[in-house]
Amino acid sequence: MLIETESTPNPATLKFLPGRAVMESGTRDFASPEEGEASPLASALFTLGDVTGVFFGRDFVSVTIAPGAEWADVKPDVLGIVMDHFLGGLPLFHPAAAGFSVPPEDEAGFADDPADADIIEQIKELIETRVRPAVANDGGDIVYRGFDKGNVYLKMQGACAGCPSSTATLKNGIESLLKHYVPEVTAVHAV
Repeated sequence: MLIETESTPNPATLKFLPGRAVMESGTRDFASPEEGEASPLASALFTLGDVTGVFFGRDFVSVTIAPGAEWADVKPDVLGIVMDHFLGGLPLFHPAAAGFSVPPEDEAGFADDPADADIIEQIKELIETRVRPAVANDGGDIVYRGFDKGNVYLKMQGACAGCPSSTATLKNGIESLLKHYVPEVTAVHAV
C-alpha cells in the first residue's frame, strides 16, 4: 500500500492520502486525545505525543503536530499508523461512535433569522460548491455556522484551524467571494 503525503498551507499539518475513501460522507475533526477516543485511528495518532489534531476528509487524513515538533521526526510514525490501520481493515470509528456526523448548523449557537433564508441558502451554496472543495485540497474544511446582520460565521477545521494563512484565506478569498455574489454579506468571521 502506498500512502501519499501532501503539504498544506499550514506548516504544522500534513495531508495523508491512503488511496481509498476515508469518510463516505461528511468530515470529522479531532482537536484533542479525548475527542480522538471515538476513533481507533485518531486515538493511535494521538499516542505519538506530538500530534495535536487529526482530521478525516473524504479521501484523506490530515495530521497536525505541536509547535516545536518536526515532521522529519513524526512523519514515519504517522505513516506507519495510517498504513497499519488501512491494511488491517480496521474500523474508522468505535461502534458506539459510528453514527457520528458533522453537527448541523443549527447546533452552533447562531439562530438564523427566517427572513434571511434566501441569503443563507446562497451563502451555503457558495460554500458547498466553491469554498469547501478548494479547502479540502489543502487538508481541511470550512463549515457554515451562522449569518447575522451581514456577518457570516464559519468554523475552520483540519489544516485550516490554526493555519497562519487562514485569516488571509478567510478575508481575501472567502469574504471577497461571498460579498461579490451575495451583496448582503459585509464580513466573514471564524468561530
